[in-house]
Amino acid sequence: MKTAVILFGPPGAGKGTQARRLSVQLGYPAVSTGDILREAVAAGTELGQSARKYMESGMLVPDDVVDGIAKDRLMRPDCALGFILDGYPRTIHQAQHVENLFSPGDLCTVVVGIRVEDEVLLRRLAGRRTCPGCAKMFHVQSSPSKAGDRCDECGTQLVQRRDDSEEVVKERLRVYQENTRPLIDFYKVRKVYSEVDGSGTVDVIFGSISGIVDAQISRGVMSA
Repeated sequence: MKTAVILFGPPGAGKGTQARRLSVQLGYPAVSTGDILREAVAAGTELGQSARKYMESGMLVPDDVVDGIAKDRLMRPDCALGFILDGYPRTIHQAQHVENLFSPGDLCTVVVGIRVEDEVLLRRLAGRRTCPGCAKMFHVQSSPSKAGDRCDECGTQLVQRRDDSEEVVKERLRVYQENTRPLIDFYKVRKVYSEVDGSGTVDVIFGSISGIVDAQISRGVMSA
């Protein structure tokens, strides 16, 4: 049975950080549709050009665009045993798309929501800086670069992503509440949804998520 770990939470909740840690622990790839889309935008591909206007305004990229890249990624050999999704699905349509990619009973789905207040998210995202060279993340207050405005790892000039500006962040949070929150009920009905407090340290949050994932995977395998 293949395992799908889906991390939910608004922008800035820490899904990417937790997905990478889970990837190391479980041996499944962490799949971030946001990263894939940003790479496409930077490369100037047809997909990137289609997605750019939505991403820069804080709007969701249309289902048909995201579904296509998700299907392509999840069908690769490294996802044979399982995968961790960060940033997808974001709508009920996309959730159904994931389910329909696999045969009934072939997928053990574990969904964990990371709960964080909007005020905290605004502070996190508005102060976030990204290295365009190696993709390492910094924060002007909580985790600044020792080199000032350059990356500690590769020396590249740090930038603030356009979708991390305060105006766009507020729109991203509004879109999340409007479009993505209904997914919680979708997965609650399937009895695969759990939630953790995302205001603690990275280690504490990871411990909570890891415990839920281990228990759900064990239950899923035993009931298969």
